[in-house]
Amino acid sequence: MMMRQIFSVLYFVLISLTVNAADQKKAGFDYEVVIDRDDVIWGLDFLPDGRVLFSERGGTLSILDPKTKALQKVANVPAVANRKQGGLLDVKVHPDFAKNATVFISYSEPKGDDDTTTSVISATLKNNSLENIKKIFSAKDIADTGMHFGSRIVFDGKGHVFISVGERNERDRAQDLKRHTGKIIRLNEDGSVPADNPFVGKKDALPEIWSYGHRNPQGLAYDSEKERLWEAEMGPRGGDEVNLVKKGANYGWPVITYGREYYGPKIGTTHKEGMEQPAVYWVPSISPSGLALYTGDKFPQWKGNLFLACLSGRELRRVVVNDAGKVTHQESLLKDKNTRFRAVRTGLDGNLWVTTDDGVIAKITPSK
Repeated sequence: MMMRQIFSVLYFVLISLTVNAADQKKAGFDYEVVIDRDDVIWGLDFLPDGRVLFSERGGTLSILDPKTKALQKVANVPAVANRKQGGLLDVKVHPDFAKNATVFISYSEPKGDDDTTTSVISATLKNNSLENIKKIFSAKDIADTGMHFGSRIVFDGKGHVFISVGERNERDRAQDLKRHTGKIIRLNEDGSVPADNPFVGKKDALPEIWSYGHRNPQGLAYDSEKERLWEAEMGPRGGDEVNLVKKGANYGWPVITYGREYYGPKIGTTHKEGMEQPAVYWVPSISPSGLALYTGDKFPQWKGNLFLACLSGRELRRVVVNDAGKVTHQESLLKDKNTRFRAVRTGLDGNLWVTTDDGVIAKITPSK
């Protein structure tokens, strides 16, 4: 296992040096800053008319017209616990927004004193205001750590929504099926539990759970063509992962991991029967936050590739996967920007859009 970890480190260094040697023009793309704010831009998605709906961790939800740069603030956003890693988090526009005007938003919900939990609402977006607000999920576990909320949201196009929930830095909760923390949650879009969820009707297990054994899953992407769910999560000191999520599967944290304690010692082991191995992992950490499957037409060579917005890695990482879900290639992009990338999405315009912790929304377009 030590040789495998050494190989992972060498591979990371090699590929970073290789890509950094080429400029963006040679790589075939340009990086265009669309707007520059002051707060962490945690999530973004696109309204049918091309405007951008985005969340700032401090609690502001806004609509941006990328053509005119006009900015409109959205009213009636729920109160959030804006401290440490918490705040206003992901935002997703419903696939049938043109018909139902519905958006979904995740946030760290204050629960009294310093306690918080991961919650998700659905709401109608009308006249720059949230109306008909409905809380469809609130993790039963509260914690005062202010860490590891998870909070990404994706739809499968079949009436279901997946929500990632971190283990709130309470490790053992990730293996406890009586808790929502450290899990991927699957719900019907109205917040009810699908009858075919893996733990429905099972004693000592919450029916909302789809998979478990996750640490801080800040990346989710659904491949509607292949009908499969990808997840990205941060390990501690190393052990960041991308997983192909299976129904009812256990992804091991904290029993198995390729990461270590921040002060050095090993955590558990790397393999155990009944626990899934990641599709790919990184040592040292690159801290993946946002995850997107590129589905646009501006970069045909990237079609079907995964993209990770990385924090400590300060890069956008391209990951090529084959039909079997195996990683066949990686590439490190935008290292020259030296910034913490927080979210990544395929835009309706076919470009790739990213956000950063220093308040930038930018798009990646083919070189002119």
